[in-house]
Amino acid sequence: MMASWRGAGLRHNMASSHSENFLRKLEPAMTKPLAYLWFGMTVVLITVSTYIALSVVPPDADQGNVGRILYYHLPNWVAMSLCFLANLVASVTYLASRNRSANLALMADAVAVSTAEVGLVFCSLGLITGSIWGRAVWGIWWTWDARLTATLVLWLMYVAYLVLRKVSTGGQSRTLAAVLAIFAYCDVPIVYMSTRWWRTQHPAPVFFGGPNAGIDPSMKPAVSWNVYSWLAWAVLLVGLRIAIERRRQLAAQAEAAEALEFIA
Repeated sequence: MMASWRGAGLRHNMASSHSENFLRKLEPAMTKPLAYLWFGMTVVLITVSTYIALSVVPPDADQGNVGRILYYHLPNWVAMSLCFLANLVASVTYLASRNRSANLALMADAVAVSTAEVGLVFCSLGLITGSIWGRAVWGIWWTWDARLTATLVLWLMYVAYLVLRKVSTGGQSRTLAAVLAIFAYCDVPIVYMSTRWWRTQHPAPVFFGGPNAGIDPSMKPAVSWNVYSWLAWAVLLVGLRIAIERRRQLAAQAEAAEALEFIA
């Protein structure tokens, strides 16, 4: 009887090991064609949106060609907001599942770090394009405006999030990073509402900003196409980063398993 139980356990472990190896081989095979397809679609979208923004839509009546920065500045903030929202959801999921489902927790952690990195890139691009526009329109590169200051604080908090993940080596590093991500996201609505709560130099919100908010109908094609293209670019970057992180996690798990077998 004991031998049969051991044999069953051995067969179960072997089947589990074979299924894990199969999934590890299947995952890159499934994601690689999808990544190529998404990359091609993203290139097409960026090409079309750039042509519309620079050639089809006329210059702004007041700002001239400088106003075209909006077609890239706004999509950066949209992509950043969605990346940080995904980071929040993934961080909450990690905290809720870390003691229940290791696989779900690791996947959530991979999504969290990937969306934080990509979101920080878009936040940086938003600050850079905003500074270029401010220099042309306001005559200054930077001012301690409520919107700009809140955005800089947001940028610094997500930099701190990534630094924490990099330098912390304890077993609770992922948990601490998830808690920090939840705290950092609290600044996102502050950034959005800052132009309503305080007097600022920054223009009013384009979306959901009130009866006088919005953009001229002639600008909508350029804004819409660039939002779509930059979101596609964000999804591509996040997907690639998740794939890299998942491979790192699987390699770490394999090394740990080998170490346990060696000790045993």
